[in-house]
Amino acid sequence: MTNGRPDSGYLYWRWKPRDCELPRFDAKRFLKLMRNKSWAFIGDSISRNHVQSLLCILSKVEEGHEVYHDKEYKSKRWLFPSYNFTLSVIWSPFLVNAAIFEDVNGVSTSDIELHLDKLDKKWADQFQSLDYMIISGGKWFLKTAIYYENNTIQGCHYCPKRNFTELGFPYAYRKALHRVLNFIVTSNHKGLILFRSATPDHFENGEWFSGGTCQRTVPFKDGEISLKDLDVILRKIELEEFTKAEAVASKNKVKLKLLDTTNLALLRPDGHPGPYRHFHPFAQDKNAEVQNDCLHWCLPGPIDSWSDLVMKMVLDG
Repeated sequence: MTNGRPDSGYLYWRWKPRDCELPRFDAKRFLKLMRNKSWAFIGDSISRNHVQSLLCILSKVEEGHEVYHDKEYKSKRWLFPSYNFTLSVIWSPFLVNAAIFEDVNGVSTSDIELHLDKLDKKWADQFQSLDYMIISGGKWFLKTAIYYENNTIQGCHYCPKRNFTELGFPYAYRKALHRVLNFIVTSNHKGLILFRSATPDHFENGEWFSGGTCQRTVPFKDGEISLKDLDVILRKIELEEFTKAEAVASKNKVKLKLLDTTNLALLRPDGHPGPYRHFHPFAQDKNAEVQNDCLHWCLPGPIDSWSDLVMKMVLDG
């Protein structure tokens, strides 16, 4: 709104599940439940987006104080002093060990190097000290990358200039998720771990780099839209790997649950910043060509209902 978005309908649409009542997120109750506890959101910028949403909702009761950030301000931690509750976002877009060579604008200087058999220590080293986690992967696996196992190059995804085997992103995503979920279900962790499914974007008439836009101002109706092929592939891998892990988790008494936000997010093309990720993008020129953001979510907006689900899952144990 500050950046000049003219409509406000996206603030008021709210998902209503069929045949059940999902109460609104209760910030006061949540903070009372979380006294002396810690939460972490582990993943990419959608995880950060979800944390921002939760911080906004909780601020109605108490403001979180930022007590830590890494050098690039990508991983952060907030403390809610009255409840001794800490909330973190841990930047780990691949969840496994990754060497990423990008400048501040996301422009790559070299191919990503992914070690598919090694967890990212940024979250794995903190894992046992965290009471609750929401872990997610997804879109970063579509980037050009070289894949390592046992410190040896196995192949790559989209590296035509190099003489490596093209293994493709589904290979890497499956390997990475298998490694992550296997670590979780054999960990003897006593808290609650939610695995959040990947969320689709809503670029139309192009992608983020080729003039894609998202100009819709109302949600899709059920059945009016289906997942893009890439999202179908990511989702299939997630559900298959989660199902395998869930069986082991219940045997080992590890609390692992699926937070499935994919179809929820699919129905909300109206909830993205679009061109208004920039300050008044059309002030000088009504027809200006502006890069749209049709991946992340406006706050407040659709992403808030994810926390309604999280609250329910926490209460139900």
